[in-house]
Amino acid sequence: MFTSSLPSAIAQLSESTSIALAQSIECHAIATPLGQQAIATTYVHQGSGGTPILLLHGFDSSVFEFRRLLPLLAAQNETWALDLLGFGFTERLTKLPFSPPAIKTHLYYFWKTLIKEPIILVGASMGGAAAIDFTLTYPEAVQKLVLIDSAGFASAPNIGRFLVPPIAYLATSFLRNPKVRDRISRNAYHNQTLASLDAQLCAALHLDSAGWHDALIAFTKSGGYNFLGDKIAKIDKQTLILWGDSDRILGTGDAEKFRNAIAQSQLIWLQNCGHVPHLEQPQITAQQILEFSKNA
Repeated sequence: MFTSSLPSAIAQLSESTSIALAQSIECHAIATPLGQQAIATTYVHQGSGGTPILLLHGFDSSVFEFRRLLPLLAAQNETWALDLLGFGFTERLTKLPFSPPAIKTHLYYFWKTLIKEPIILVGASMGGAAAIDFTLTYPEAVQKLVLIDSAGFASAPNIGRFLVPPIAYLATSFLRNPKVRDRISRNAYHNQTLASLDAQLCAALHLDSAGWHDALIAFTKSGGYNFLGDKIAKIDKQTLILWGDSDRILGTGDAEKFRNAIAQSQLIWLQNCGHVPHLEQPQITAQQILEFSKNA
């Protein structure tokens, strides 16, 4: 259990699923070709049986994003969630390249070290883009793919070249502003009452992790996942696309683009739901993923 190494603010968590997830966080040193030193990687592992499910969080997020979904999946399947390289509570070693290729490499060695068998890979928002990139590079590791309001087609503005000191630190300081984060959180939900104090705390716990500023700047300067658009049609895995019909973060147009581009895909719209179905409608989201996991 990794709780003692998490920020003291976890004591303020009030939702039962948030508290339970905090108590379940583990840490493992993952050796990779990225450097001589192993990377202390935070993750949650629950459940047994079935095809293992691995959950990938969105931009500037952490495993806490899956606090409501993970236990529902773990009731039937072995389920994992991890903090991607450069995000959450995973160690941000100096001189590491916090970029999509490095994220993909770290993810592969996490899988190779701890899971070691084909998975159902679930990615939400930016995590969907990371899942696509991983699936295309390491197809032997992925049995099926699930995309939840996924990035991949949408191209972020190429602002990385402007992120030089002190502008870079002003940008990240703006992003960690509580009022800014509250606004983003509310926009992510269709039912904005779900943007509770507990939800805001879950979304901000990792901000004081060592290297948060530098890793976020480095990832942004790398260009992120802007390169994926033309590669999505190469996905040859069965793919489930879940999309909130009221997504105000990425909109709804890309859902059909994914369905049209991926040959073996199905699109399911979640009604009266925003950008984070796994937080807003976890029961329905879990049901769809579990049914998909069992279908041939």
